[in-house]
Amino acid sequence: MGRIFSGIQPTGGVHVGNYVGAIQNWVRMQDEMESFFCIVDYHAMTVPYDPSDFRRRVREAAAINLAAGLDPAKTTLFVQSHVPEHAELAWILGCVTPLGELQRMTQFKDKARQHAENVNAGLLNYPILMAADILIYKADTVPVGEDQVQHLELAREIARRFNGTFGPTFPEPQPRLTAGARIMALTDPESKMSKSVPGSYVALTDPPDEIRRRLRRAVTDTGPTTGEMSPGVRNLFTLLEVFDAQGDTFRALRRAYDEGTLRYVELKDAVAEHMIEQLRPIRERYEELVAHPDRLRTILAEGADRARRVARTTMEEVYERTGLRSRA
Repeated sequence: MGRIFSGIQPTGGVHVGNYVGAIQNWVRMQDEMESFFCIVDYHAMTVPYDPSDFRRRVREAAAINLAAGLDPAKTTLFVQSHVPEHAELAWILGCVTPLGELQRMTQFKDKARQHAENVNAGLLNYPILMAADILIYKADTVPVGEDQVQHLELAREIARRFNGTFGPTFPEPQPRLTAGARIMALTDPESKMSKSVPGSYVALTDPPDEIRRRLRRAVTDTGPTTGEMSPGVRNLFTLLEVFDAQGDTFRALRRAYDEGTLRYVELKDAVAEHMIEQLRPIRERYEELVAHPDRLRTILAEGADRARRVARTTMEEVYERTGLRSRA
């Protein structure tokens, strides 16, 4: 059947780009493979954060993924720090990972430039922990975006080096590039939608009036026309195609665009109304979950128990191969 692993950071405000690019894929994959999906709170600690707000963000990230379609009867959903074997394996894998490979990671170099005042060892070792997340479940498939392919290749190299040093233990996980439209920022359609840029995204939990407000402010044309559809208009049509289930509105407005009769306010309003309709059941399920925190805690505790059983089995094998602990 195969086994899949993926994770999402509890950075707050899961947006429609996350939903289209990642969560929808997870929902489909849970019917295809044995799946482990994780709220990666350890990873979220590499940048400054408010501890008093951290647990709330973890709970909300779990709730929105469940509301969007992850089924605890089909998949194992858990919080990374609830399975401490992740950090334990990360230390062991770090001991077979050359420093130079970590320093070459594009994402490390980018984030080091962006956060020059906070270039911490956790940021450097992020890919090792990511490798541990995957390898501890012996996942053979990992859904990733293009920006994570380099990290996954390092995870494959770490598995290869560990196996070569201590004996065959881990499979080399294969990437599955996430399917779905590439959703761009509403305020800067040349960049991906991001929670770190105010006004650039629509959160899955935004109320209808907020969705309408955000779409009304979306960028359309940004300069002189070149005869091609501008990035902002193209992004709005992409969103409409995603959220217009029947496609009738999309086809009608695209025809109006081709004929030169489209008013952009019509396009923005159409995107907003179709988005509101498609996201309504997600928002309602999310509100139900956060209103019953005990139910959410139970789901996550049961997921962590299932994950730990697999993780402990892997760690016993790692102990044996590395000489840390005998089976006797």
